[in-house]
Amino acid sequence: EHNTPSDAYFKFTVYSLRYVFRMEGLKDKRIELPALRGNRKLPVVLSKPEVKKLLAAPLLLKHRVLLATLYGCGLRNFELCNLRLSDLDFDRRMLHVRRGKGGKDRYVPLSQHLIRGLEKYIQSECPQTWLFNGQVQENQQGLRDRRYTTTGVQWVVRSARQTAGLAKQVTPHTLRHTFATHLLEDGLDIVSIKDLLGHACIDTTMVYLHVAQSGRKKPFSPLDTLYC
Repeated sequence: EHNTPSDAYFKFTVYSLRYVFRMEGLKDKRIELPALRGNRKLPVVLSKPEVKKLLAAPLLLKHRVLLATLYGCGLRNFELCNLRLSDLDFDRRMLHVRRGKGGKDRYVPLSQHLIRGLEKYIQSECPQTWLFNGQVQENQQGLRDRRYTTTGVQWVVRSARQTAGLAKQVTPHTLRHTFATHLLEDGLDIVSIKDLLGHACIDTTMVYLHVAQSGRKKPFSPLDTLYC
């Protein structure tokens, strides 16, 4: 019986062979390897009413602001955890995202709604260095680290989703997908969205063109006109 290798096995094999060829100086061999298949799954995206339900679900102000920052700025989970108070620029309404994926910095706009929430949260919780504090832990250097953990962020999102009664599976990255899709539907161009997300390649951002309900005419179902 023929067994087709899994995508994970295929990727591991190709990456391993590329590494060996590179170490042995056989650069020309790399072009003979098969191309890695892209993941064709489309991301889960929340509607705007679903986002409103999610943001309103947590009892704690800290958790509501945390969710609003994920969605309103399109951040990756680890980027949110690494935010410092000094990264906020309320006057210019900008957030400095430092050392994102690939070690790249970028600026993203801060909504006036989010600024109001952040100001209220900061006044109430009085964070010192990191914007979002969690349980004190020791980092790799043996120093006490108060940053919120990525696991903690996942818990906040999961709990909010349950409280809001959303049927869709929601992760921190779902809010990033939703951020990009809503911007595209609201008329922002794909290149600007690429920059806001911190994507190295426009091809990564193009997936949202398949998700967003935008274009010259919004897609609709024939059932909408069947009984007109």
